[in-house]
Amino acid sequence: MASENLLELNDIEAGYGRAALVLRGLTVKVPAGSVVCLVGPNGAGKSTVLKVASGMLAPRSGSIVVDGEEVTGSGPQSMIRHGLSHVLQGHSVFKEMTVAENVSLGAYTVKDKAEVQERVEFVKNLFPVVADRWAALAGALSGGQQKQVEFARSLMVSPKVVLLDEPSMGLDPKTTSVVFEQVVRMREAGIAVLLVEQNARRALETADIGCVLDLGRVHITGPAPELLEDPQLAELYLGGGGGTRDADPTEDPTPSEARSPELSSPAPERT
Repeated sequence: MASENLLELNDIEAGYGRAALVLRGLTVKVPAGSVVCLVGPNGAGKSTVLKVASGMLAPRSGSIVVDGEEVTGSGPQSMIRHGLSHVLQGHSVFKEMTVAENVSLGAYTVKDKAEVQERVEFVKNLFPVVADRWAALAGALSGGQQKQVEFARSLMVSPKVVLLDEPSMGLDPKTTSVVFEQVVRMREAGIAVLLVEQNARRALETADIGCVLDLGRVHITGPAPELLEDPQLAELYLGGGGGTRDADPTEDPTPSEARSPELSSPAPERT
């Protein structure tokens, strides 16, 4: 029987090496067909959540459940097979390869050629710019277009949940709007998304559920529209007044152009 939540991170504690914990009892759940966004100050642990979810970082305690199956301790390749696809920060296209070659790399584990072609047609329909620039070199595309190529590549394994880490990093406001429109298109196509985004207001405008992280824990969670209307949240987190937090070594406090997501009540929950 399929689970209501496609991804569950339950009471996760995680960190790097012998350093202090970055995540301290964190719980995040991603229902089917939803966009769940993680927002919060730099160093809150947002990117670390995605690394744990994708198998890049093993949790010290807690559990990871994908579509009802516990997968705690699985590595990245196993997580892909279980239905998770991770789009990392920054640009990761191979600029000297065509859009077609970049997208096709996402299906390198799929042996059925007919299935690969079916996925190609799916992503072309979902992201028109990918279809339009199919034969072009990826390096000739704009930053926003390259991000759509990355999205398309991540969908070539038919994931249940896509993990997006700072998709608007380094993009101008107009291009950022286009990228968030593509996140909505993924949701409309039935793909759940767990989104980490520094642009908290824009992320909450896109998401169904919002989770505000602080000091490695979920401080507030609830329907994204209600979090947007919460004046205390707006003052502390949406206006950049969150103060200094423990550093997450994977989060860059100064992203720049140069660097080539449980809903159980109608009101936000506070912990």
